[in-house]
Amino acid sequence: MRRGLGLSLIIAAGLAGGSRAPAAAQEPRLAGRLPDPVRVQVDALLDSARAAGLPTEPLVDRALEGASKRADGVRIVTAVRRLAGELGAARDALGLESSPAEVTAGASALRAGARAGDLHRLRVLRARQSVTVAAAVLADLVAVGVPPDTAAAAVIALARSADDATYLAFRRNVERDVALGASPVAALGVRLTATGGATAEYPGPRKP
Repeated sequence: MRRGLGLSLIIAAGLAGGSRAPAAAQEPRLAGRLPDPVRVQVDALLDSARAAGLPTEPLVDRALEGASKRADGVRIVTAVRRLAGELGAARDALGLESSPAEVTAGASALRAGARAGDLHRLRVLRARQSVTVAAAVLADLVAVGVPPDTAAAAVIALARSADDATYLAFRRNVERDVALGASPVAALGVRLTATGGATAEYPGPRKP
């Protein structure tokens, strides 16, 4: 299963800082990559995102991905519009002061099946820390087969104590266990306990 937007892409989007740039009539990277009618629609979505203070780099990447896969124009515009909606929902859940990287990671978590309330809870628990890595890890756990609500509960259970390195090690260990044959839920439960995150915030793996 595809891993949302991917942690490296999320961080790159945050570094690009595309949310505060002045509106431009055209995105030059789309020229020659999309048919003119499609490019016009995508440019309009980019301008709307800029006006709303949302990151635009993920939207450009989504359009270019569609072009590289030779998707038709309707699918490209639909995918970009959907991602813009997810970015808006993530920013609403995380707060207006969230960084572009946090909003992008939050959108990835929402796409994976997390709820806006999960992102809000994560922000509350990590009010003085970035939630970029935590939200990206949530999406990545779902990508290896952990149910979205279970992945969200685990990430939230670690929120008070885990730094970014701990989150990344946790994800890596779960992925390794799954690759070795463990069920995703069992692997998550074992690694969460080992990391010290098996608290009342996390109800434990659901029984079949």
